[in-house]
Amino acid sequence: MQAFATVGRPDVILAMIAGAAGGVTIGAIPGVGPPVAIAILLPATFGMDPIVGLTLLLGIYGSSLYGGAIPAILLNTPGTAVNAMTTYDGWPLTQRGEAPRALGLAYGASFAGGMIAILALAVFAPVLARVAPMFGSREIFLAACLGMVMVVVVHRGRSLAAGALLFFGVFLATVGYEPVRYTARYTFGQSWLSSGVDLIVVVLGLFAIAQALDLLAGRDEAAARPKVEGSILAGVAETLRHGRVAATGSGYGVAMGIIPGVGEFMAQFLSYATARGLSRSPDRFGKGAPEGIVASESANNSVPPAALVPLLALGIPGEELTAMMLSVFYVHNVIPGPALFQTKMDFVYALYLTLAVMNVAALAFVIAFTRPMLRLIAVPTRFLGMGILALSFVGVYSIRNSVTDCAVAAAFGFLGFLLKRLDLPAVPVILGMVLGRIAEEKFRTSLPRIKTPWDWIDRPVAQAIFAAIVLVIGLHLWTLWRDFRRTA
Repeated sequence: MQAFATVGRPDVILAMIAGAAGGVTIGAIPGVGPPVAIAILLPATFGMDPIVGLTLLLGIYGSSLYGGAIPAILLNTPGTAVNAMTTYDGWPLTQRGEAPRALGLAYGASFAGGMIAILALAVFAPVLARVAPMFGSREIFLAACLGMVMVVVVHRGRSLAAGALLFFGVFLATVGYEPVRYTARYTFGQSWLSSGVDLIVVVLGLFAIAQALDLLAGRDEAAARPKVEGSILAGVAETLRHGRVAATGSGYGVAMGIIPGVGEFMAQFLSYATARGLSRSPDRFGKGAPEGIVASESANNSVPPAALVPLLALGIPGEELTAMMLSVFYVHNVIPGPALFQTKMDFVYALYLTLAVMNVAALAFVIAFTRPMLRLIAVPTRFLGMGILALSFVGVYSIRNSVTDCAVAAAFGFLGFLLKRLDLPAVPVILGMVLGRIAEEKFRTSLPRIKTPWDWIDRPVAQAIFAAIVLVIGLHLWTLWRDFRRTA
């Protein structure tokens, strides 16, 4: 009842509407995406009530994938990177004059995936939280190590670069006064480094400023506004005919969201491949198969709620956006983990309810405002880049009123721009900073009780996590060897 009362507050309702509408709008603009929007808004949420701030950020996170399907289907240009596979079958349907049907299928599949994942969050997070008391310092250290291993492994073909960037993030987490004896590390006598490198400054630089620089460096052009004539609701209703595909995609999304470092790309790939493999007419995929859109969009939208499972239950973020949101918890002294389910269960239930309501609001918004939002697609890229750049520096300066932070963000923005041009991932840097801090703190807390190396895995949970680490590394090395043999 307390959770229902919280969700009924005017500020929470406003945050739900703003998050759903803002996320859809941002997702519909190619080249922006939720990381940029969340990075810009993050400093503003520190002054809000935690449920209000998280509702706003989670609304943008989940709803942006609804909006990202619009340019993916109508222009063959994904609004967000994870809508890329939607273009495979969405664009051919648009070319056949069935754009409303394709949009409806995408919206219906996104809604189904989101609701299934919210149900999974409500079921799995408390279960994991009950198991979490079995997690001591050693187990959390090993879980953080597993997360770092997964970050490297999932960047297949770029594992070496992902590993280097991950450990660069771990290094950044060590700058400043260390947490046990408070000795200065890597400060070089500079007072502005004594407090370390701020995670939010790095996030704004690597994502928002880098994206702005990329847009400013590109050609100043705007896409032609497409036409959408017909009923979108009919496409939404057609999703029910592909319920098995939607359920399978949602299952992959939930599984990939819970595993740290995996995310939407792996989920949609597995979902799409499974749907094609089980289809009676696999040749239609890539040429306008409705099951292809349902498989991709249901998998995409089921990842964001599922990614909150390890965050809420263990305090370990699964990817960069939940890592950003972790700072909102800490600012308000709401610490994710088992204690959250014991002391603040009304907060947890309110979070579930807001996610469900925002999913409904996002579906209603895209159905009602798809045609007006087509104007956003025609925004010139350099105008958009300049707006993002200005908002980014305002957000950085508002954190601590520091010009130095702006300079640091600009440096990381340039680094992010270079990574984009080299087609290298920036996500490992952020996850390295977050997981590195967790790993170091738990490692040093565990050391007094460690006498031999085997003491690290002398308990069942630690043994299971260590076995998972060995299995993941072994499978990855075997895959590399197999690919090498094929190439040779």
